[in-house]
Amino acid sequence: MSSCNNSIPQPLIFVLAGIPGLESSHGWFSLPFLLVFVITVIGNVTVLYIIRIENSLHEPMFLLLAMLSVVDLSLVGVTVPRMLGIFWANAKEISFNACLTQMFFIPSFYVMESGILLAMAFDRFIAIWYPLRYTTILDNNMLVKMALAVLARAVAVLTPAPILTKRLESFRTHIIPYSYCAYMAVVKIACSDISDHIVYGLMVIVTSVGFDLFFIILSYGLILRAVFGIPSWEARSKALSTCSSHLCVIALFYSPVVFSVLAQVLGYQMAPHLQIIVDNLYFLIPPMANPLIYAARTKQMREWVVKILHCRRD
Repeated sequence: MSSCNNSIPQPLIFVLAGIPGLESSHGWFSLPFLLVFVITVIGNVTVLYIIRIENSLHEPMFLLLAMLSVVDLSLVGVTVPRMLGIFWANAKEISFNACLTQMFFIPSFYVMESGILLAMAFDRFIAIWYPLRYTTILDNNMLVKMALAVLARAVAVLTPAPILTKRLESFRTHIIPYSYCAYMAVVKIACSDISDHIVYGLMVIVTSVGFDLFFIILSYGLILRAVFGIPSWEARSKALSTCSSHLCVIALFYSPVVFSVLAQVLGYQMAPHLQIIVDNLYFLIPPMANPLIYAARTKQMREWVVKILHCRRD
């Protein structure tokens, strides 16, 4: 990294390095990225199609799943095409304003997904604690309010990122050692005190992912308390089975974050290229796996997938 003695003013164009140190392998990296993109689009579009045409799925759990699919499609839509452009066409240049836009939308969709997972945990809590009032509590008005709250929080939490970055006046280099415009990756090449930016970054994590994970754990603690109070083993098993898909999705979504935080707390420093690959997994693996998990573990979804495949064979 160059010194601030040779700093440059705020550039009109940044250059995304992709995966530094592995430039010669960019072509190989493009293959799994393309595969993830195709599977994600097909899987989530299929989920949305099934939920739309099947009236029995017009209930809170599946409407929340539809919201999750929309966010997943949006997330891969703003990340993968740009990465494939870098890997295939060496299209590394990105304007400053486009960088700020990407810096806002990518983490916004991630925070929205975390919020929807919290809403889905609340859905399971109501279904098990108040089964007779389930559809009354989680009516369409409540679902709309939950969706607006998820959207509003993401906008409120992530709007300062591009604003704070816009105020940075000079940089060590115009090359961002990342595959997309990550907030901290841009801040770290700035020639100024970044302590406020670090504090803001931590606040984003705590007020979004940290908040959601805490209340998801609390919700499932209360769910387990209710389930193990049921005398019948068969009823317990049935109650827990309704949560299994959601638990798998939660584990997949939060595991990379928990791993990354624990690694930093324990003082383990990953190689830069490995850190970038892990960070990309935050945004790519859950959107691909979510529809596969629900299709495999939810009876109604599974039956429709079989029906669609059978029709295509005919």
